Formats: sequence, structure tokens, C-alpha cells
Amino acid sequence: MSGKRAVVENRRMTRLYRKAAVERAMKRQEIILRAYAKKISWIEAAEILGYSARHLRRLREKYEEYGFEGLFDGRMGKVSPRRIAVEVVEEVLRLYREQYYDFNVRHFHEKLEEEHSMTISYTWVRNLLQESGLVAKKRPRKKHRKRRERKAVRGMMLHIDGSEHRWLAGDGRRYDLIVVMDDATSEIYYAQLVDEESTATCMAAIREVIEKQGVFCTLYSDRGSHFWTTPKAGEPVDKQALTQFGRALRELGIRMIAAYSPQARGRSERSFRTWQGRLPQELRLKGITTVEEANRFLKQSYIGEFNRRFTVSASEPEVSAFVPCTRDDLDRVFSIHTERTVNRDNTVSYKGMILQIEKQSWRGSMEGCQVTVHRHLDDTISIGFGPHEIGRFAPDGQTLKKQKMKIAKEKAEKVKKAVEMPLMRKCGKSKNDFPHSLNRLEKSQSRLSHIPTASAAI
Repeated sequence: MSGKRAVVENRRMTRLYRKAAVERAMKRQEIILRAYAKKISWIEAAEILGYSARHLRRLREKYEEYGFEGLFDGRMGKVSPRRIAVEVVEEVLRLYREQYYDFNVRHFHEKLEEEHSMTISYTWVRNLLQESGLVAKKRPRKKHRKRRERKAVRGMMLHIDGSEHRWLAGDGRRYDLIVVMDDATSEIYYAQLVDEESTATCMAAIREVIEKQGVFCTLYSDRGSHFWTTPKAGEPVDKQALTQFGRALRELGIRMIAAYSPQARGRSERSFRTWQGRLPQELRLKGITTVEEANRFLKQSYIGEFNRRFTVSASEPEVSAFVPCTRDDLDRVFSIHTERTVNRDNTVSYKGMILQIEKQSWRGSMEGCQVTVHRHLDDTISIGFGPHEIGRFAPDGQTLKKQKMKIAKEKAEKVKKAVEMPLMRKCGKSKNDFPHSLNRLEKSQSRLSHIPTASAAI
């Protein structure tokens, strides 16, 4: 078939068939023509179209005999042999309107078979009456749900969620209470008031739990955008497109589970009812009116009191699934990662700031290197290249070199005091009467404090 003739044939078929059917036929034609031209094999053509080799052979024979029209489904345009006549449809509707208008569908279907000798399926009769508006559609039956048993061991599953509420008396603002709870015992590991539930606040919660309790197995959460990426509203989450929060937990080997309804998170939802019914009243009695005071009260006393009242025993209380965290880079794990390329002048552009990278002892220039900018939970910024930290900056982009020197000096002062105090107690001397040999030690320590350690050089 010539190219011009094929175009004319395609236009004619477009007028006869639906657009979707024509598009499918055009795709089949394109693949078949590519196979004819030896650009792909017939086996490859069958795989692309999703057909077996035998079916593609039949399709090719129809194309050779009938041309483009042979690529359409042969059932198109034909009346189904099972189709019910229009006269029968009109008769069923008439009978229901005039004689059986107060019958339910099942009762009406029985009368059609017994009194009028109509052997029609019940489903067809129900759909006909519902589509015509003579019978209202019923809600689908609710699924039978079973209460999910608690996990047997502490640390197997933790819940994280936030509850927006007016927690502070006399303050009209609404705050989010971030809570991390164990599924096995309902023990609260973390509870803090924040302005808004976000990536940073949830990272801070999980980091504190890991530092105090250890690394756990799974985390159950809602489908908030800081936890999951949902390609389309109402559809399942994309478990491969990780958020910053999801990336941090994957680095630690913690599996995340998404809840698709509030009922699925019933345990944490019921816990929040208890929080809302008790915490505002406790804060009012204590005269607490600020978030800072409330968070201090939660940490120091109220979480412990809450756990004493509402924690239950695990099925296997002698076992724990928590594993001590041996990583020393949690500050980097729980940060916002952004990929950047180093400019020719060893700078990195980040959120309107120019971050200057100092010269590294192990490399002459970082120009062209792919680096990771980390925004930490305290809003400081660092630049990482593999395991190396090649820059640390304040939130405004200023280098924190002077601050590092200050920290090193403070460490030296602590070492000096640790040496001085026991000797002063033993000798009964004041600081002014201290031997000159220790003054020399102080000077040597101050000099050593400016020598970068291995970790600082990194």
C-alpha cells in the first residue's frame, strides 16, 4: 500500500470508527510496517504490541488482505447476539411503572419470570431500573473490618502524627502537637508543640527518638506531603519517589508504611482525643501560656505522667526491637539535601546565597564537583563531598570558621579545668598559687587547639 493511499484510507476510517479505535489501529500499522522494513523482528513487534506470535501472524494476514481496515477489531459495529430487544426494555419499564411500582427489584424480577415468562437476569433488571430513575441506587455494603492486633514487641512499629488544636489557654492560635507513639504499648516517646507539622519538625522528632531509644523497624504515618509523594490525589503513594523525610529513614533502614484513612490510624487518633481532653487543662492549671514553657513541661513531667496512666504491657515485654544507633552522622542524615555543582571560583549558589568553599588539604580545587548542600535542623548549612565536610555556614551564609575556633578554645578550657580542680583540692591551693608547670601546659593546649584534628580536616 502506497503512502498516499494509506493516508486517504486512514482519513476514511476516522470518519467510520471512534478516534480511540483509529489510534490503536494506526499503532498496529506502524509496528507492522517497521517489521516489514526489517527495522525490528516480528518477535519484537509482537512483544511491543503485547500479542502472541500467532495472533500477530493473523493480524498481518488480515492487513495484507484488507489493508488498514483489517487492523480494526472485527466485532466493532456489530450488534451483540445477547442484546435484549428494545420492545422488551419498554415492556419491562411499563410493567414496573403501571403494576409493580411499589415492588423491590428482587420481587419484581420474580414476577417477570413467573407472571410474564421473561427470562432476564436480575442484574440487568436492576441496572435498567436504576438508570431509568425508577429505583434509587443503594450504597455499597461496608467492608467487614477487623481490629489490627498490636505489635508484640516494642520498637517494631512506631506511629507519628500531628494534631492541630488550641492547646494554650488564652491564646487563639492553633498549634500542632507532634507525637511519636509505640504501637505495642502506646508509650509516648516524643511530644512537642510546633507552629506547623513539617519535614523539619518531624525529622527532629524521629531523631530524638533514635538518640534516646535506638533505631526501630517501621514507621506508620499519614500521606502528608512531607512523608510521601502522591502522584495524583486519591491514588496510592509513590514508594520510589522519596521525600527528604523518606530518604532519611531509608538511610537508617527504617521502613515506612502509609495509612490511607483515619480509621487505619485509629490507635493514634484515639490517643489524640485523650491529649485534647487533658493537656489544655493541665497547661491552664500550671499557668503556662507560651510554647516554650509548654514543651519544657511536656519533656520534664507530663509525658512521663501520660505514659504511667495509659501505657499497656506488650505481648512480649522482655524483648525489644530497638537497636542502638552507632552512626555519628545523624546531623547529616536528618537534614535537607540539595545537589549543587561547584563554580569555578569554588563557590556554591544556594537560596540566593553564595557559599565560599575554603581550600582543602586533600584537593587543590573543588571546581566542577557535584556536592550536597545540607540544611540542618538548627538552620546551619554545610557542604558535603562524599564523607567529607568541606564547609559549614551560618543561616545567613557566613562561614563558621571563627565559631569553630571558639568551640576549640572552650574545649581547651574544659580540659584545663578538669586537670586543675582535682590538684587544687588535693594541694589546698588557689588558682593564683598554681604551679608554673601547669601554666606551660595551658599554653601548649591553647597552641594545640588551633591544630585541626582528622575530623575537622574532613
